[in-house]
Amino acid sequence: MYWISDPSITSTLWRSNVEKREEMWENAGAIVMESREKKYQVTVGLEIHAELLTKTKMFCECLNDPHQGRPNEHVCPICAGHPGALPVANKKAIESVIKVGLALGGEIFPSGRAKFDRKNYFYPDLPKGYQISQYDEPIVSGGKLLGVGITRIHLEEDAGRLAHAKDASLVDLNRAGVPLMELVTEPDIRSAEQAKEFAEELQRILRYLNVSGGNMERGEMRLEANVSLNMGTKVEVKNINSFKALADAIDYEAARQEELIKNGEKVTQETRGWDDVEKKTVSQRSKEEAHDYRYFPEPDLPPFTKEAFKIEEIRRSIPELPEEKRVRMTKEYELTREQADILIEDPKIAEYFEEAVSELKDKRQAGLVYNYLTSDIFGFLKEKGVEFEGLRIKPLALSELIYLLSSGEINSRTAKDLIGVMQEKGISPKKLVEERGLGQISDKKRIQEVVEKVVSENEEVVMRYRAGNKNLLQFFLGQVMRELKGQGNPEIIKSVLLDILKR
Repeated sequence: MYWISDPSITSTLWRSNVEKREEMWENAGAIVMESREKKYQVTVGLEIHAELLTKTKMFCECLNDPHQGRPNEHVCPICAGHPGALPVANKKAIESVIKVGLALGGEIFPSGRAKFDRKNYFYPDLPKGYQISQYDEPIVSGGKLLGVGITRIHLEEDAGRLAHAKDASLVDLNRAGVPLMELVTEPDIRSAEQAKEFAEELQRILRYLNVSGGNMERGEMRLEANVSLNMGTKVEVKNINSFKALADAIDYEAARQEELIKNGEKVTQETRGWDDVEKKTVSQRSKEEAHDYRYFPEPDLPPFTKEAFKIEEIRRSIPELPEEKRVRMTKEYELTREQADILIEDPKIAEYFEEAVSELKDKRQAGLVYNYLTSDIFGFLKEKGVEFEGLRIKPLALSELIYLLSSGEINSRTAKDLIGVMQEKGISPKKLVEERGLGQISDKKRIQEVVEKVVSENEEVVMRYRAGNKNLLQFFLGQVMRELKGQGNPEIIKSVLLDILKR
């Protein structure tokens, strides 16, 4: 039985009309279900870490190259935490965070200065026994991305890596001390998909600004989600290593918390890890508060102010960002937003496309450039296992291929075949067409001779075509094109075929 407190519903339920009563029960059930769905609103805040592209580590002169070299090759007394070793802040890393803050519309040095703090927390792969980070005076405060507010952006040092063997754990300190940017959002995110879109767009921005590679498979970008229902007790989810995993973790955790509440249990504030194999969150430890870390100012690093940095020069160095480029490309090249999304995913790809289009006499052919780049060239590279950086076809060569195609000098079949040769030889398509005699055959008399030959050799198929099976036209087109070694003009071939098959 339903118990409903809304008098406008209960009064109607007891009408004498039975059909009306049943209809209202259905409506009441829908209202209860809708209320139940709206009762629990997921609220998400993200903490995103990104390793910065600097030559050296955050507080020493060791090479910032944690993914290359032998274990513990890039280590010195400072990043190894030897007593008495004095850190010196990496100015380039600070400038990178300033750049990100400016790009997101944040306030730089909101307190008038920024300082480093000691975060007392045990990391088995950070020998000092504490982490140099920032707490109450970060480099950036505020800003927005995709409508989500930014709480702060600050700098800290990364920890090393642990490799677990059967009977021991091995420590590699090459990553210890690498500059690590942390961006914390406001709890403005209301769905797993929105969180995923935010993280993906931030990755694009970091790459466009050239401050981080953001490669998640290499640990250069790491995601954590603080998930709560109705702004209640939040749970932090760590070990998230992909955008899909971020969405899955949020959906799972929201469902887990809702189930607890429905069963009359409390949601415990804790840190949970994401198990990407089991597709669930698992408890790791109770969640610490800020005071548990016993932050205090780093005594070996003095505070710094904006006067030490050329803020306006950094602002002028900010390139066109993904959303600006996305909007401009849809207008300038008449692309769909989905097409623009594919191009802007990598700034190198977007630059390649625009350079190729700039070489065209007719900019309306930008769509052809897009099609051949994202379909034929990307497909060829994927088939051969070659990254985009290994593409040998220059933008000028692609625009030349489009010109040959649109002017009728070659057909689409020849264009596709040329792509592999262009990649292999690094030769312009025009030169290849001349050397190999690959020009399109548009001589109607020659095409007619070939068509008549094909028709005479396939009398049975001709009879079936004339009996109504018009799909067989494709068979004849293929046969004629084969006779012409793929160089025939498809439009002329089709026209001649139709004329002859009518006889």
